[in-house]
Amino acid sequence: MNILIAYASTEGQTRKIARYAADYLNGQGHTVELCGAADAKDAELARFDAVLLAGSVHAGKYQKPLVAFAKNKASDLAHVRSAFLSVSLAAAGDDPDDWKGLSDCVTRFAEKTGWTPPTVMHVAGAFRFSEYDFFKSWAMRWIAAQKDHEVKPGQDKEYTDWAALKKTLDGWLAGG
Repeated sequence: MNILIAYASTEGQTRKIARYAADYLNGQGHTVELCGAADAKDAELARFDAVLLAGSVHAGKYQKPLVAFAKNKASDLAHVRSAFLSVSLAAAGDDPDDWKGLSDCVTRFAEKTGWTPPTVMHVAGAFRFSEYDFFKSWAMRWIAAQKDHEVKPGQDKEYTDWAALKKTLDGWLAGG
């Protein structure tokens, strides 16, 4: 299968996840093209058997290049096997309010772009303190404390479940 993975990343965790997905799918015998959403704007989606968009939630929104790509390619995405990989810290927990919030983020994304992803994969992200400025670091430590996550200032903490991501990708490609 020929697969396009187009992603947008703010601090790098979504890029890491997209790269992992590309490497994993390539290892399963698929041909994978991985690129940033801004760089994929001219991609001819009819060349692909499947398209995976990946982005992360920040303040309830996804990155502008990802939104623009999905909006410009909404019609094409409707005619190819497609999925949306949503990266967030909320996906690391089991708080019903957080999961409702994630669902609302995807709904707003669909409304804004005109593309309703047939498959949504929620993947836990990471605290990337090495990428934050002082104010964002302070805010992220406060958020972590609200959720009882123990984080050390300046130390990154990853929540991504790589084995679960493999299973999710396998299920998507199997038609599940």
